[in-house]
Amino acid sequence: MSDVEAPKGAPILGVANRAVASLDREGLETSEWGNGPGDRYPAHRHDYDKVLVCVEGNIEFCLRELSRVAALEPGDRLDLPSNTWHEAVVGRDGVRCLEAHLPAGTLPRQLLHRPGWALTAD
Repeated sequence: MSDVEAPKGAPILGVANRAVASLDREGLETSEWGNGPGDRYPAHRHDYDKVLVCVEGNIEFCLRELSRVAALEPGDRLDLPSNTWHEAVVGRDGVRCLEAHLPAGTLPRQLLHRPGWALTAD
């Protein structure tokens, strides 16, 4: 994993380290997973709320019932409420994500995609 450069050239913590620190401050315990280029997850849903943060590569979530696509790049966060149907395809460079599970109903009922979240969260 490489460090991200701050606008004035001063190095800041890598995306994964920043994301873990921010999620820890929220009291969220995370696990890490990754997949290779082009891997797919068929449509499914969970009985728990899920927070995802992309730390390397990219992945695209298709949320058909919401008529939305959430493309995650390093630093992007997706808050996925329970029972939201979703499917995903991994980008050409593979992907590595952090994931936290919460009891159903912990997150607001609407899906929330936050581009660049880990790069701006303090």
